Amino acid sequence: METPLRKEQDTLLRGVRPNIVQSIRAYRVHDLQETARELGQHFLYANLAHAQTKQDVLELIATQFTFPAHFGKNFDALYDCMTDPLHKAGVQPGFVVVLEQIPATVKFDKEAREQLLDIFRDAADYWSDRKIAFRCFYSFL
Repeated sequence: METPLRKEQDTLLRGVRPNIVQSIRAYRVHDLQETARELGQHFLYANLAHAQTKQDVLELIATQFTFPAHFGKNFDALYDCMTDPLHKAGVQPGFVVVLEQIPATVKFDKEAREQLLDIFRDAADYWSDRKIAFRCFYSFL
């Protein structure tokens, strides 16, 4: 019988730590999506190319990740949606997250981009503590 760890070692993600936030670099979104499907993991994708502000970024993530209507549209609420409610919903199989084309605008500057990525780093730590894979790949516009 194939174990989840063994199965993961035979995929595109074999060289990627199980809990990490990293540049998408040589990976293609479609390949990451297919790998998540093969592993039975959640695939969360947000294309942020049309965002200009923090509110735009949060709105696009909320819409594309299908967050609940009561999502607070702030970084604390984003962290909350990526962690505790999912954990309380039952056993989780792992996550492959893609944040594509994070904007680099006057209203979403380097500090805002780092804060956004820090939320996903914190979520990766949260899931690591629970022995659940959480890989987030990102690119900048």
